[in-house]
Amino acid sequence: MVASPLNVLIVVPTLHVGAPDAGVVELVRILSEAGHKPIVASSGGRLTNEVEVAGGENVLLDVDSQNPAIVLRNAFALARLVRERRCDVVHAHGRAAAWSAFICAKMTGVAFLTTWHKGFRQQNAFKRLYNSVMARGERVIAVSEQIAVLVNDRYGTSWDRLVVVPASVDTDKFDPASVSRPRIEAVRNAWGVGRGDKLILVTGRMLRRKGHHVVVRAISRLKAMGVKDFVCVFTAEDQETRYAAELWDQVLASEIADVVRVSGPIDDLPAAYAAATVVVSAAVQPEGLQRALLEAQAMARPVIVSELGAGTDVVLAPPAVPHDRMTGLRFATGDDAALAAALIQLFSLPESAQQAIGARGRAWVLEHFNATAVSEMTLKLYADVAAQRIAA
Repeated sequence: MVASPLNVLIVVPTLHVGAPDAGVVELVRILSEAGHKPIVASSGGRLTNEVEVAGGENVLLDVDSQNPAIVLRNAFALARLVRERRCDVVHAHGRAAAWSAFICAKMTGVAFLTTWHKGFRQQNAFKRLYNSVMARGERVIAVSEQIAVLVNDRYGTSWDRLVVVPASVDTDKFDPASVSRPRIEAVRNAWGVGRGDKLILVTGRMLRRKGHHVVVRAISRLKAMGVKDFVCVFTAEDQETRYAAELWDQVLASEIADVVRVSGPIDDLPAAYAAATVVVSAAVQPEGLQRALLEAQAMARPVIVSELGAGTDVVLAPPAVPHDRMTGLRFATGDDAALAAALIQLFSLPESAQQAIGARGRAWVLEHFNATAVSEMTLKLYADVAAQRIAA
């Protein structure tokens, strides 16, 4: 139990399966276990129950809306909540929610924190203004060095306000030693993956910024080069979008439907990673820190990422590290030929070399992304904010 427990209002647009959503559940657990009182305001979603299991309280509010009138109305609702629950901190995850939280903090005088989970596109001045709320926190938390540099470059946010706090991975759940052969075979059979086939796994929502189209072009190149005995599986919840339809049209036009599978959400994620030969992220926008890459490495799977898919603090790849330290490979963003070459390079390695890459990946995650270390960083951040407020 902490000496001075804090009441923390966490504001996030939704509680589905995105990085901010999972990050909020993790934050609730950390705060609750340390004796603080976390309250989560969101429009709800699949993870609402997990918030309660982690020790938090849910408050349903339409903070996913970008309508200025609703944003302002939410600010007043949050301010009432802050006063009623005597909150000390408002912590925003996501832009629409952050605007309401920012106004609320100004109205009530409580500390305002933000967490950047990814890089946002800035196509015009309006988008730059809209995104800028995420750089207005007393502390601006970035989930990776890549995102911290991006925030500093775009907004000039001082390094004394920027803090890097990564996500943590449940390394007991994502442990290859705990996944049985029948579980692995069940996943491969469900996807129609042959016993000798190499499996390329791409997880995450079907959004253009995730670069699924780059993977499709790379798979087409592999097939054209005569590469055999492989299957690529895309797993995602949102398969009914325009982008998902475009992807499947691209698959059909490229005549690669025989080696591409599209799956819904995975019930047994550890087994899915264990079944994979490699996990790929071809993101075409800065992704910060993708949990899928950490989970895959924790499962001792090699990863291949675009330059924007992960920074050097997430995936160890040449030329930043020598080959005997790498946990994966990196390719130029949007370059499907480079991705195809990286896949061929990995497939051509002896199985022992692939296993060594995977083992280094698990060791990297165990050392740098374990729950204890992330909890300590988070609680120190909150303690510093509280101490600064008292001193002022």
